[in-house]
Amino acid sequence: MKKTKFIFVTGGVLSSLGKGLAAASIGALLKARGLNVSIQKLDPYLNLDPGTMSPFQHGEVFVTDDGAETDLDLGHYERYLGVPMSRKNTYTAGRIYSIVLNKERQGKYLGGTVQVIPHVTDEVKAAIKSATTPEMDVLLVEIGGTVGDIESQPFLEAIRQLKNDLGKSRCLYIHLTLVPYLKTSGEPKSKPTQHSVKELRSLGIQPDIIMCRSEQALSPELKRKIALFCDVSENAVFSAVDVGNIYEVPLEYHREGIDNKVARLLRLKGEPDIAPWVRLNERLGNPKQEVTIGLVGKYVALGESYKSLHEALTHGGLDNQARVTIRHVNAEDLKPRNLEKHLGGLDGILVPGGFGDRGVEGMILAARYAREKRRPFFGICLGMQCQVIEFARHVAGLPEATSEEFNPKAKDKVIYLMTDWYDHRAERHEKRTAQSDLGGTMRLGSYPCRLAPSSLAFKAYKEPEINERHRHRFEFNNDYLDLMEKSGLKFGGLSPDHTLVEMLELPTKEHPWYLGCQFHPEFKSTPMKPHPLFRDFIKAALAGRPSPTAKN
Repeated sequence: MKKTKFIFVTGGVLSSLGKGLAAASIGALLKARGLNVSIQKLDPYLNLDPGTMSPFQHGEVFVTDDGAETDLDLGHYERYLGVPMSRKNTYTAGRIYSIVLNKERQGKYLGGTVQVIPHVTDEVKAAIKSATTPEMDVLLVEIGGTVGDIESQPFLEAIRQLKNDLGKSRCLYIHLTLVPYLKTSGEPKSKPTQHSVKELRSLGIQPDIIMCRSEQALSPELKRKIALFCDVSENAVFSAVDVGNIYEVPLEYHREGIDNKVARLLRLKGEPDIAPWVRLNERLGNPKQEVTIGLVGKYVALGESYKSLHEALTHGGLDNQARVTIRHVNAEDLKPRNLEKHLGGLDGILVPGGFGDRGVEGMILAARYAREKRRPFFGICLGMQCQVIEFARHVAGLPEATSEEFNPKAKDKVIYLMTDWYDHRAERHEKRTAQSDLGGTMRLGSYPCRLAPSSLAFKAYKEPEINERHRHRFEFNNDYLDLMEKSGLKFGGLSPDHTLVEMLELPTKEHPWYLGCQFHPEFKSTPMKPHPLFRDFIKAALAGRPSPTAKN
């Protein structure tokens, strides 16, 4: 049995420095050495998980196969490592405290006083260890937030203790900080990094490696200064410069020698095979075509709300040797009079998931525009439901069609809450959603889907049964299935028991590519293995464009 080694990634100065990308990139480089690697995220906020948080607050909610609603950084982990994450790869302070309080109520502390140390810190350590397996070589653990935040102190104390518990040879601390460049003085400033490391050391953690986010590479003199004031060796201070695209980060870290330093300190064997990352970046940097996709959503004010979608579209472009430009369209801005203005120059239109009725009428307009203009269209989750509503209103003769989510008293609820289905599967469903009352009526995680042999879906996947991740409450109302089919809508994917509509489409003789799915395929797309639906969507969008000019 291997003794897993641990890399703890902390951040200082300010948030959004990119700890998740840093951890994912280091993990990718270690995996490229042939090592068995995984990553865990510890978030200090008190929510049990991000499931009930607004996308404007915390970006997208990423969903794992086992139905965990997680921080978007787990999407980075999966995309860079190419391995699925699970509930064990993410813990919040709320979840840790919930475990501690439940144990106290059950009398498991034998009447003792429950304290942050040792009870909360012990639970954090147990959570970290739970993410390991007997075969795992390295577990990277990203501590959310910024050093100095009051809520992150129990997590930092726990990882401090682990070094004593496991031994110095099995633990490594990496601290990511900011070295700002002041244009007025024409020089980078190391003082924020010095203060951040001082704060970390006051908590008992001496970083082994310091990574400095900056606009420009650090000079040897500046590295020496940081090393001196932060009590690390000069060859343990690295630049983490801004790059053109996020998939350059592993190569930039390798050029800096970060992975080699990690390997030496933890005594890890092997040399990294970075050729796949080199080829990936060559393809990203040398597209033969360009395509513009309109993302019509309700959370477009914050790009992180659709992080996995952005990446999946990029991956779909990679498979077609195309650069994908994403134009965000606020669904609330769409009106019948301005559709051409907002949607006219697009090569394809995508309507993503979401909750609530805000912006839905704009999404329905986008679906109708794409259907009537024969523009490639991809509806995901709520986007698929908008396709159903639009088709029911304007083709199937149900002008009052809507979703039960938007109007529980509507005459034609073509989308509804399928309570019978949830009742029949209550035991499995409750296991997936026990941590969230609002999630109790949601279908979360991976479920199977069987594809019709002649469908666009089967053409994309090239297999009869697939498994995809869900995050929604409402389903297609099967009472309208016959009417919709007679009106021309095709159902290319159903649950194995034929109770749930998973995918719909229009025949290719009527539309070049018009497809909707109830699940979230973007969660399973990686740069090394683009998702087939995004590949075919981009392919269809490119097919409607003029042939590339000679200069391309």
